[in-house]
Amino acid sequence: MKRTVFAYPYVVWMLIFIFAPMLLIVYYAFTADGAVTLENLRGALDPMYLEVLLRSVWMALRATVACLLLGYPVAYLLSRMKKSAASILSVLFVVPMWMNFLLRTYAWQVLLNANGILNGVLAALGLPQQSFLYTEGAVMLGMVYNFLPFMVLPIHTVLSKMDRSHIEAASDLGANPVQAFFRVTLPLSMPGVISGITMVFIPSITTFAISRLLGGGKFVMYGDLIENQFLLMQDWGSGSALSFILLVLVLISMAVMRRAEGEAGQEGGMLW
Repeated sequence: MKRTVFAYPYVVWMLIFIFAPMLLIVYYAFTADGAVTLENLRGALDPMYLEVLLRSVWMALRATVACLLLGYPVAYLLSRMKKSAASILSVLFVVPMWMNFLLRTYAWQVLLNANGILNGVLAALGLPQQSFLYTEGAVMLGMVYNFLPFMVLPIHTVLSKMDRSHIEAASDLGANPVQAFFRVTLPLSMPGVISGITMVFIPSITTFAISRLLGGGKFVMYGDLIENQFLLMQDWGSGSALSFILLVLVLISMAVMRRAEGEAGQEGGMLW
């Protein structure tokens, strides 16, 4: 029996749950009453919708940068610890991901609302209460909190598998720890960094629950727009056109990231 037989269930799964929905999106995006049309796509290119798309891309970029700045040091420290301690901390870091996504987001509502823990701490210190909830900062906080593990894990995987002899060789050649990090460690870890960027940016740009729960509808993201078109307006043509534009953007992002990951891997292999 050929080994490819074992891939058949996965292929069937992809056809049913990935390719079939994509084909439906394309069909509804370019048809109206059974006739081929570009009206849905023209409507999706309305300046108001494009403004929401640009806002979503900007917030996704900011969340990705924040996750990178926070996640890389964490992954680096975990890779330098003993395996037993690193394993325990990694598990503790991943445990929140086992909880439902919506429950984690609802928990931040409890922390950030007017009667929440943060305002309780401020009141105990004699400081005035702040409006944490239903702000752009709350949405950003929710995105970073939910997607940070997706940045840490791939970087930690690459760093933990890195050959330490490269760093030792850099030290023998006169490089100090800072130079060794920027000349050796960072380039060799770029495949993990790019994977983390991909795993954070794509769900950030498509999210809708975080902006609705923590933003209170004041900061509409592109995912909220698509949800409203499908569920509230019952306009499958417009919703599919918006989804098609987002799908194209995501595919372009994945292609760019994959190419960058390949180039990073080649440069890392040519260090020595």
